[in-house]
Formats: sequence, C-alpha cells, structure tokens
Amino acid sequence: MVERAMMRLIRQRLIEGHQDGVNSVEFCFDDQKILSASTDGTCRLWDFDSGNEDKCYNTHDQHVTAARMSRQNRFRFVSAGWDKKVCMWDVETGQCLWSGSHKGIVSCVGISNDGSSVVSASDLDFTLKVWDANTGQMTREVKDLHTSTLTSCNFSPNDDRIVTTSMDMSTKFIDLKTGANVLTLGDHINIISGCDMARNGRWFATCSWDKTIKLFDIATGSYRSQGPITLSKYHEGCISSCHFSPDGSMLVSGGYDLNLVIWDVENAIHKLKLQGHSDWIEDVRFNEGQDWLVTASKDSTIRLWNLEEADMIPAVLETKKSLGLKILTVRSSYTTVHVDQIRWGCSVQCIRLHAYYNLFSVYQLPKAIFNTNSRRQPDHYLCVLSYGRKTVYCDRLSQ
Repeated sequence: MVERAMMRLIRQRLIEGHQDGVNSVEFCFDDQKILSASTDGTCRLWDFDSGNEDKCYNTHDQHVTAARMSRQNRFRFVSAGWDKKVCMWDVETGQCLWSGSHKGIVSCVGISNDGSSVVSASDLDFTLKVWDANTGQMTREVKDLHTSTLTSCNFSPNDDRIVTTSMDMSTKFIDLKTGANVLTLGDHINIISGCDMARNGRWFATCSWDKTIKLFDIATGSYRSQGPITLSKYHEGCISSCHFSPDGSMLVSGGYDLNLVIWDVENAIHKLKLQGHSDWIEDVRFNEGQDWLVTASKDSTIRLWNLEEADMIPAVLETKKSLGLKILTVRSSYTTVHVDQIRWGCSVQCIRLHAYYNLFSVYQLPKAIFNTNSRRQPDHYLCVLSYGRKTVYCDRLSQ
C-alpha cells in the first residue's frame, strides 16, 4: 500500500524503440536529450520532452556495452562493444571519427569530464587503455591491473585519476600521468559491478553483486581507520550500477532485483525504493536538475522517473522526522511550501524544497536590520529563498 502511494507521486515515462536490452543511458544536451546504448548494436539519441527518437547510430556489429558523452563536448560520443572496438562518433552526422581496438570484448568505456581523453577496458587480457579523444591515438596502456574482467572505468572529477572496478572484487585508482596504481579497495565479498565519485570530491561509492553499496568518505579519509559505510537491505539481488546526484546529496542504485533505490548520502539511509522495469536494471543516472532519473533495462526500455514530489511521500517525511529533522513552513505572498530544517540558527542554510526538489539557500536576515517602523512581529523572519536564477522573498518562517 505504501509502495502504491509512492508510485502515485513518482510519475514515470516509458521510452521504447530498442530491439534488445539497453545497457547504458545518460542525460545530455542540458538534460534535453538522452543517449542510450543497446545489445541490438545501436546507440540512440532521444528527445526528453517527447520521448521520440532523434537519431539512431549503427555503431557496432555486436552488442554495445556502453555509450558516454562528455559534458564539455556534446557534439561527439564514445561507444564500446563486443566487436572489440572503441569508437568516437559525430553526433550530427553519425560518422565514425576514429576507432581503436582491444584483444577481447570491450567491457566498459568512459570519457573524461573535459572531453580530452577516453578510457576503455577489455575482458580478455584485463588491459586498460587510454586514448586521445581528438585523434584516437592510444596514450597509455596498463596491463595486469586486475585478475578478472573490468566492470567499469571512470575518470575522477578532476580527470587526474581513473577508477576501475572488477570481477576480482577490487577497486583501483590509477594515476593518469604515471599509470601507477595509487589505491586499492577490496571491501566487497562478490563482484564489484560499478562505482561513482561525487563531483565535490567527498564521496566515493561502489556497488556489488553482494547486494550492498560501500560509501567512502575520501575527503576526510575516515574509511582508512573506520572502514566504509555500508548501505544494504533494500536490494534483494545483485546491484548493477550506482550514480551520485550532481550536488552529492543523493545516490541512486539499480539492480538485477528490478529495484531502483534512492539513498540519502549524508545520513546514509534509504530514501525511496521504486519499481517499474520487468527485467534487470543495467544503468541509472540523475539529470543536472536532480528532479529526474533515467534508467536502462534488459527489458529493452528506458524509463524516466520524476522526483519533484518525492519529499511529499509520507514514508519519506517520517524518515526525516525520525532523524530529528524539523519540518518548517515558508509562507510568502505567493505560495506556501514545506522545507526541511537541516541546521537552524546558521546565517546561511541549505534546505530542500519539497515541491520542486531543487537545492535552495535560505538567508535569515538579522532583526537588527529590520525597519523599526515595520509591523513585522518579533517572531517573524525575513527570508530569501534563492535557487538558480529565481528568488522568492518570504514574510516569515514558522513551524
């Protein structure tokens, strides 16, 4: 009954068109497009608003394991496949700009945040290769990095390191300049299927077939003495992928148990569990606005999940109350909304607006600056809610 109430508030949209399982998906073009890669041998670009297919790229002769696009260069994307190739494509023309090869199936591929480099890995010789994104020239090859198939390879937010996960149950951090392994993590008891690092550089997460997520506070290094935080219980099967929201406050995970789980990172707790796909969830991604999720599934579909009303779900509110987070009401001449009070008493606070699910800043102006002739009562506060380019002036804040 609770899950049905959640689904009423979490609107879904279905995108169909692939002829086989969808292996990777992500938002691009300022969240106006969606890029996907499929076992049917194609990559496709979809319009977010209509869900219609904009372009179909016949990229590989066999399964396409993944397709990725840099946020800095959205006129091209890289793909990898079972045909042992890594290819760079022109988004507009569909022309292959360059291709490189491995000795075996290319199990994963990634592109740097600045769009200058590509990384790929093979499942035969467990070799990692780095390519110049403009020329296709291989700039580095790292052999004997893992003892089994690499399941993911990603650049760090600063593009100075490459992070890999493997079926050998280890995660490794590679210095991009030297090619040296500078850190190895091995906290799972089964295959590590994926990983992600928050853009702010604080959190790093790995997900595994052992049904858990390990959360590492790499900014403080507390995991070295205390170990990582374990997120568990809400996946009944193997977890295939995980991804941080742009501000690092949330983590989403998808699994072979068909569950999509959203986690509150700061409090290390489950926030929502959603279902909709009829087969394995292969990839999950937030959009830049953090109000939409996109998922790819072996059921040949892509699903969009709207999170704008997520914080209005009673179960979510109860969880917040159990953590001691006060629920306040902001009243203005325009509207009344609810916010979570995270740290009250600070001059500047970060809160989350339920109705829009965007990050806000609240400025509580000292009473000393109020006009002495003001009719405002002593317990009223003048507040400014700023989000993006919009600003809302509120008359008062009350519990």
